[in-house]
Amino acid sequence: MLLCRVSTVTQAVARWGRRSHRGSGLLHPALSFSSSRCHGVSSGEGNAQPAEAGPAQGQYRDSVLLPRTDFPMKLTGQKLLDRELEVQRECGFAELYSWQRQRKAKKEFCLHDGPPYANGDPHVGHALNKILKDIRNRFEMLRGRQVHYIPGWDCHGLPIELKALGELGTSGLTPLQIRQKAREFAERAIARQRAAFQRWGVMADWDNCYYTFDGTYEAAQLKVFQEMHSKGLIYQDYKPVFWSPSSRTALAEAELEYNPEHLSTAIYATFPLGTLPPKLAEADVGSISVLVWTTQPWTIPANQAVCYMPNAQYSVVKRADNSQLLLVATERAASLAVLLGTELESVGTVTGSQLEGGICKHPTIPDKEVPLLPANHVTMGKGTGLVHTAPAHGMEDYSVASQFKLSVVRSISVSGLSAYLCVELLALVISMLKACGALVKEEHCVHSYPYDWRTKQPVVIRPSKQWFINTASLKDKAKEVLQKVRVLPESARSSLLAMLDRRTYWCISRQRSWGVPIPVFYHKESGEPLINKHTVSHIAQLFKEKGSDCWWELPVETLLPPEVLKKVSASQGCNYVRGEDVLDIWFDSGASWAAVLEESDSRADVYVEGKDQIGGWFQSSLLTSVAARNKAPYKSLVVHGFAVSEKGEKMSKSLGNVVDPDTVINGGKDPGAPAYGADVLRWWVAESNVFSEVQIGPTALNSARDSINKLRNTLKFLLGNLQGFDPRTQAVDPKEMHYIDQYMLHQLRDFSIKVTDAYSEFDASRAIRLLQAFIARDLSSFYFSIIKDRLYCDPEESLARRSCQTVLEEILDGVTRAIAPILPHLAEEVYLGETLFKSGWIKSSSVWRRPGLEEAVEGACAIRDSFLSSIPGKNAAQYNLTIAIEPGLLFELMESLQEEPTSTSSQLTELMMAAQTTLTSQLPRDLPPDALRSSGNFLINLEGDIAAVPTSAARCPRCRRYTAESPDCLCPRCHSILSAP
Repeated sequence: MLLCRVSTVTQAVARWGRRSHRGSGLLHPALSFSSSRCHGVSSGEGNAQPAEAGPAQGQYRDSVLLPRTDFPMKLTGQKLLDRELEVQRECGFAELYSWQRQRKAKKEFCLHDGPPYANGDPHVGHALNKILKDIRNRFEMLRGRQVHYIPGWDCHGLPIELKALGELGTSGLTPLQIRQKAREFAERAIARQRAAFQRWGVMADWDNCYYTFDGTYEAAQLKVFQEMHSKGLIYQDYKPVFWSPSSRTALAEAELEYNPEHLSTAIYATFPLGTLPPKLAEADVGSISVLVWTTQPWTIPANQAVCYMPNAQYSVVKRADNSQLLLVATERAASLAVLLGTELESVGTVTGSQLEGGICKHPTIPDKEVPLLPANHVTMGKGTGLVHTAPAHGMEDYSVASQFKLSVVRSISVSGLSAYLCVELLALVISMLKACGALVKEEHCVHSYPYDWRTKQPVVIRPSKQWFINTASLKDKAKEVLQKVRVLPESARSSLLAMLDRRTYWCISRQRSWGVPIPVFYHKESGEPLINKHTVSHIAQLFKEKGSDCWWELPVETLLPPEVLKKVSASQGCNYVRGEDVLDIWFDSGASWAAVLEESDSRADVYVEGKDQIGGWFQSSLLTSVAARNKAPYKSLVVHGFAVSEKGEKMSKSLGNVVDPDTVINGGKDPGAPAYGADVLRWWVAESNVFSEVQIGPTALNSARDSINKLRNTLKFLLGNLQGFDPRTQAVDPKEMHYIDQYMLHQLRDFSIKVTDAYSEFDASRAIRLLQAFIARDLSSFYFSIIKDRLYCDPEESLARRSCQTVLEEILDGVTRAIAPILPHLAEEVYLGETLFKSGWIKSSSVWRRPGLEEAVEGACAIRDSFLSSIPGKNAAQYNLTIAIEPGLLFELMESLQEEPTSTSSQLTELMMAAQTTLTSQLPRDLPPDALRSSGNFLINLEGDIAAVPTSAARCPRCRRYTAESPDCLCPRCHSILSAP
């Protein structure tokens, strides 16, 4: 089928040439038509068993056109796996992406792939993400767009370095040796993940992916770095950073995870007020001490201030047990009294703003004074409402220091940091506070605390000389451009904006070997950095040619560009050494837009990642793009949830609830772990509400498998009844079709529009719901039930039968294409041969839209529902039906379905599924006593009456309709067919 669908004939030729599962014979003993069923009840298409037939019926069996196809209703075990792999080979899954890149297309659709981390085996989180992307890519390709999708991997970073080194450690290894081992580890992980993504049916050119350790990528990354540095956005400073003692490196906030069960030693300590605030001085109540609470006692030596909330109320309280006067927040006083085991009598109150001017004495450092300062980060949930402030060891503390020009003093040197949060210093500080009488209370406190997400060990905040990005200056522009980005779900936008608000600076330097070196040189004596556009551009070119290993392989004289080298070594030779820090991997991946998107000013149509990337790749990509080119790198963001166990629990090996996608596809050793195949995995992704947590387990997978088998049943019925049908020569023009057939084309068009909208909205689950509703309601329970007599028993070449087959052909094509983005293996199995994906999306002709005809058919359906409800549990085919409608619109609509007053073969009779139908303006007066009557509103409030009378006609031994004169006689229709020459 040509992509542009030049003509219906062309499409029909393409479909006919590729369909492989149509039979050529007339009979298949395992398939038969079924009797009529009520609207809303499954007709069991394709799998009905033939009813018991007497001698008379058996002799006509060969004259009935029953479905025939070798398309299997169900595939299991190794047969399923073999069929999927066969489909991938024969339908060119591996070449499809390259093919569509070479074709001409008016529009491009760019989904920029966020790089998965190359440090382990593929997991269901990968499956959720990659399949979700592939569904959208395949849909866009089907509807004629040229898809730009280059898979990539994030290859640097500490987890890879640690896993690569294993138990060897870094002792005695050079940076180049460490890098070589890390690269080898990453390459092995990439190979495993790539193979899995291909097995899942993900469409891409897998021989041309992007890798953050590739020299070309690293060069593009350094160009972004240089652009930001030239704008003054990248700078070196001495600031508090998250420091991981276990990893021995600085961390960014995105590299943290918070442990809500962290146990700290918290203390209440007093800071004597040396200079009272004016309001308290007027009260002249005596010596007052400020009571502070902290979960980080080891930082007390670095204290530079005590902060209060400006708009809160504070009280001076007197301890009943020792008469000590303490300053605390008024709303915390009651809780503190219980904690201290004594009454606290209020002797005066002030507002927070009236504490201005107060100066405390540091409890452990003689002669050191610390001011009382206002701060908005002070809260009243715990503690005393007065916060110990050490700018070297807290981000909010540092903000206060910046505002009030306080110095940054650290408690301990870098070498003194231990993996246990400075336990020795903690004990020392507590001992000092006890000695000077400042320790009021010591307690254990369980609270949320940041951990290194790689080593799962606690971090500390400590000052360090690092490289930073000034995100505060980017924040407003980033928020502005983010407002123009479409976010799905919209609720994620507030999280994105909140993350930007919280991030005042971004530490981008790491003290490791496996990463992209920060292109800076330091003077051997002064330590001053040497970095400018000439040095960065020169190094970027070297990385492009040789890879970043050359940073360690080449002498400094080669790493410096000639013009710079000439200046810095004019007198005594080169006095510079290369830096030892590498870039944060979030900067690595955040610059991917510059390395992967084809044009420097281009934006991806969409980024699709999990919600953890709200503070990760989504944000680092936004900040680098806004900094370098003043625009977002994406037009849309899709934020999906995480894969969790069937009980909603996070997957972990310790809980034994990890679902391995390889086991899902190929089966496991456990008998309860069958081989589901890749399409079941894909259906699970598509059917889930991906904007929340996505549960996976036997229940979800079995449900997906059952849904696909029901779909196969429908496809088998369609294929079986298209036996011998050649749309090139036998298709019927819609204008000549039966009305019910035209109506189904109308419904198919409506379905195709809705399912197209669903895919366009990244809502594959809605596409599935639409598909299932269309099959269950419009096809199985309605259309298939009605047409079986016409399909099986009308003359093979009759207009009525060909009309029906033409519609079945369109339905098969529409349903197959509708499922193709989700189930590419099944869709290609229907069209085994030249790939379906090269022939376009669902055809939806405006000619199929027939609103007037829709009213006629749906009016008849309303009458039919009334008729069927009047004979519950009985066979409609055994009744003669009289429909009485007053002359008018509804009557005219029914006349279009039955021109003669009474008929056993009209379209109205077919719809009613009755033996005979009479259309009249009023019910006859001489209805028999056993007539079943009902009335109701059938269409636009028009009323009518119906009467159902058991037919006196006999059952035809060939078609099994009650239209024969006697049990052994054929009905007129069947007699005519069999007596024809």
